[in-house]
Amino acid sequence: MAIAHLRFLVGCVAFVCASAASADCNPTPGLTKLFSSGWGIDLANQRLQRDTGIGRDNAAKLTLAWAYGFSSKKPRSWPLVTEDTIFIGDTGRGIVALDRATGCTRWLHEQQGEISSAIVPARIGDRVALVYLERTRGVFVIDATDGKPIWNSHVPDEPLPMYSGTPIVHGDTVLVPLSSQEVGLSINPLYGCCTTSGGMAALELATGKQNWYRPTIDEPARPTHRHWLFVQNYGPSGAPIWGAPTLDAERGIVYFGTGQNYSLPASDTSDAIFALNATSGERLWIRQFTKGDAYNVACDLPGGHPNCPDPRGPDFDFGAPPMLVRTADGRALLIAGQKSGDIHALDPATGDVIWTRRIGLGGALGGIHWGMAANEATGTTFVPVSDIEAGQSDRSIEPQLGLFALDIATGQTRWQHVRKSRCEDRICFGGLSAAITATPELVVAGSLDGMLEVYDAASGAVLWSDDSWKAFTAVNGVETAGGAYDAHGPMIAGDQIIVSSGYDSFFQKPGNALLVYQLPGGAP
Repeated sequence: MAIAHLRFLVGCVAFVCASAASADCNPTPGLTKLFSSGWGIDLANQRLQRDTGIGRDNAAKLTLAWAYGFSSKKPRSWPLVTEDTIFIGDTGRGIVALDRATGCTRWLHEQQGEISSAIVPARIGDRVALVYLERTRGVFVIDATDGKPIWNSHVPDEPLPMYSGTPIVHGDTVLVPLSSQEVGLSINPLYGCCTTSGGMAALELATGKQNWYRPTIDEPARPTHRHWLFVQNYGPSGAPIWGAPTLDAERGIVYFGTGQNYSLPASDTSDAIFALNATSGERLWIRQFTKGDAYNVACDLPGGHPNCPDPRGPDFDFGAPPMLVRTADGRALLIAGQKSGDIHALDPATGDVIWTRRIGLGGALGGIHWGMAANEATGTTFVPVSDIEAGQSDRSIEPQLGLFALDIATGQTRWQHVRKSRCEDRICFGGLSAAITATPELVVAGSLDGMLEVYDAASGAVLWSDDSWKAFTAVNGVETAGGAYDAHGPMIAGDQIIVSSGYDSFFQKPGNALLVYQLPGGAP
């Protein structure tokens, strides 16, 4: 009983401290300047932040300004940053608006479930709104001024949706990528896998009403075979969209990558790049890169599982969103990184392959996992490689964990920085799985073994690093520690680097830290 009382008092102290900090915080955020338009910083998904004072001459001076403690140990939201505020999802609490200078809470919008996307800005009438996804509850839009709800919508055409990839806002439309919960439901041997697919939905920005929906598999799933005599299986299914779509505003085309099939027979739309008309959803072209790839989570259970496809595929998703770039001579390319360890450059008008390079071992967790960056001015694509051994990796190839700089026009390597893991255990693996972010002079990347590093974009030299595997004193009074860097990766805004540490979904070191680094004396 005494221990319970002590815990209660400690909780009260933390609550009072957090409340006191919030009480001193101006509740109204500035909304004049926005440092991104979504997951990719721009709608081409280049992840290049030009609006920053951090460069190769001062990056070594970065210091931790403050830390915030998330309520869960799976931070998976990417922030939207304005001139004075950071908006980010805190699963277990909701969407929080934090003062950039101090970390104090301006307002909190309570949200049940798992916040699974970047925070995307939109304008509805004279209001600035925030668009985001909750894993199974759909699309949410709230007012950026005070966090009050505007609407919540589901995609009615998908009976078991999983909202994973960040949406984009195009004019008066929200384009929402979908995957399906059946990838996980398959672990139940009594579940007849599988009947659903991924898809792209277009919702009205003002109301959330669905305008169109384009599934990644047009063919309805049909009965295939039974296991244990009475459990009916179905296919084709799967081809989820895990990442954010990419918009070509000039052509009015939306591009995205798909993942593996969940069950057999395999479709010709899994592990593929799609191009759709952004207004109508009409399919323009598809380019598949790995055929016959059927896999679901049941395949990872020991002893064999009746819902695991036979033959089992390698799970070579396009999890990283494709990037729309231009070469020095003005030629447009769509750069797509795959969990196979391959990089592909496509003609965005036709889907024809211009070049392909394999730079990694590949596997179920990458290869190229969450996202790349590009700098058109220097003609460079920056590619993080995870290469953690998972699934059916090609063991004949040496892992290439680290960071690559490739020539946009040819795919040739300009430089490579090879990382070494801090220990031999899987939890210490040093690959780069999280998405990266670039500036005109730098690349910022977080590793699976908890290191945040700033690289010189011209040479690959490490200019600064910080180890997040430690405890932090959080501004909100929550017990806070760092862990693996994974998922959405770092945001750069002005003189700050803002990053979540601790994503533990794949047996990695857990943590719950939002870390804000800043140049000394710099203004946010």
